[in-house]
Amino acid sequence: MNTGVLYILVCGSPIARDVGILVRMAQHDGWDVCVVTTPDGRKFVDARALQQQTGHPVRTYYKSPGDSDVLPPADAMIVAPATVNTVNKWAAGITDTLVLGLLVEAYGYGVPIAVLPYTNNVMALHPSLHESLAKLRDWGVQVLYGDHIYQLGGPGQTDRFRHQFPWRRALQAVSDPVRMTSRVEPDVVS
Repeated sequence: MNTGVLYILVCGSPIARDVGILVRMAQHDGWDVCVVTTPDGRKFVDARALQQQTGHPVRTYYKSPGDSDVLPPADAMIVAPATVNTVNKWAAGITDTLVLGLLVEAYGYGVPIAVLPYTNNVMALHPSLHESLAKLRDWGVQVLYGDHIYQLGGPGQTDRFRHQFPWRRALQAVSDPVRMTSRVEPDVVS
């Protein structure tokens, strides 16, 4: 089964260390997977292992003018883990990283996107995060966030819930966006 090309866009979070789990699941489901990281996201991943796993270079920065694309075009994207910084910049249309540039372009191309924001439970209370997530939902992004999706830890405690990060749910959201739209509930703010 060939599902298409899936971009996994990774931000700077300890959860990023486990992105190989999502890569493996997606490949099992027939996706050709490409990993793109923010500059801080790259600090958490093993780029060499991911390149070996996917067969594609792990991209972090915009290419130089005139350079050809080294990745095939995306048929779907998953942003996981997505930081508060990336979510807020994305909702504002800021493209100061390759990940953000790809997300802004993806909207124009109509590429299905799922986002799994991950932060600590104190930062999650900031109103701008919830405003940004509401914008993304309005734009058709599958936002997987809230206590009904996974729990957040306190500052410095995010690894405590690392094992329950819903990688499979993000994959389902881009594989069958209509089905996931009807199942995903609105944010639950504690």
